[in-house]
Order: sequence, then structure tokens, then C-alpha cells
Amino acid sequence: MSSNKPVDKERRVWMIACGVTGGLAAAATGGVFLSTLSPSERAKAAGAPVEIDISGMQPGEMKTVEWRGKPVWVVRRTPEQIAQLSALDNQLADPNSQRTDYPTPEYARNTQRSIKPEYLVAVGICSHLGCSPTARFDAGPQPSLPDNWQGGFLCPCHGSTFDMAGRVYANKPAQDNLEVPPHMYLSESKILIGQDQSDA
Repeated sequence: MSSNKPVDKERRVWMIACGVTGGLAAAATGGVFLSTLSPSERAKAAGAPVEIDISGMQPGEMKTVEWRGKPVWVVRRTPEQIAQLSALDNQLADPNSQRTDYPTPEYARNTQRSIKPEYLVAVGICSHLGCSPTARFDAGPQPSLPDNWQGGFLCPCHGSTFDMAGRVYANKPAQDNLEVPPHMYLSESKILIGQDQSDA
């Protein structure tokens, strides 16, 4: 037996309005939730590769660029600094960059730890407790450094020292060399940091 009750038009309008409003709220909430799953433009930019222009750099000069919130150094070494690197192996903790805690890209597993001997590209963060070493490129006796210092980097927090290839000296608080980030040369005057040929 069918019901002959008249339909309450006002109630129908309210039910439709509530349904539409609920649907819009669910869509908006879902959109906000999905947007939290994908990285923001700022986050993408923070991890994106960065270019550095090395044209005009003089021997003995260092430039710094930020990549992933970390300082990355590009050092143009002098011929003398390059020449003395191989003589330091017996003083270093990991002269051939074999340790895996701070893996060195294959193309930088050499005495200079670089693609081109003239340029060092390294993350400027000490492998001990994350302090920032300072450049001490001048050779010779200096405060907090040995008398036979050949130039490199000193971490003033705990005294770790690194040579001009970012290799850590033995018997120091830091046990690992400075990190060499992925990088490649876009031209003779530009280096891309954060990406190399394996990612291209």
C-alpha cells in the first residue's frame, strides 16, 4: 500500500543543501590532505640542484653555495696545493675515500677527490658533530695547527683537520672525510651541484 503523504518541499531543500555542503567539505578536506602528501614548491627548491659560476675564480679562492640547507664549498686549488696531496696519505684516516658512512662518488675517488684536479667540491660540514670547519689554506705553523701544516680546513669546535681534498687527518674526533656531493660540469665555467651524470 503506497503512502499518499505530501512531500515536505522545505525538508527536501534542506536535505539537498546539506548533502551538497557535506560533499564540498569532504572534497576540500581531501584536497588539503593530498596537498600535505606532495612536497611544497619551497621543499622542492630546497632539494633541487644548484648552479655555481666558477668563472673568474683565482687559485686559492673559495666560493660557497647552499644546497639542501648545507654549505657547499668550491675551492680552486693552486698547483702547489694539488702537488702536495699525494704526500699526505700516511697522515690521513681514509686517504682513498673508502669509508661508506660518507660515500664519495666514484668520479671523486682519487687523490684530489674531484672531477678536475684544480677544483674541490665539498660539503662544508664536519663529519664529527656537524660543525662548520674554517678554511686555513696558508701552509706553515699557525694556532691550533701543526708546524708542518700544508693547508686545508680546521674544525674549531673539536680540532679535526682536513687537507685540501677534504680528507680527514688520522687520530682526530672526525673519522670521515668531508662529503663530496653529486655534481657535474655544465661548462668550463659552471658546476651543477646536487646532480651528476648518473641522474641526467
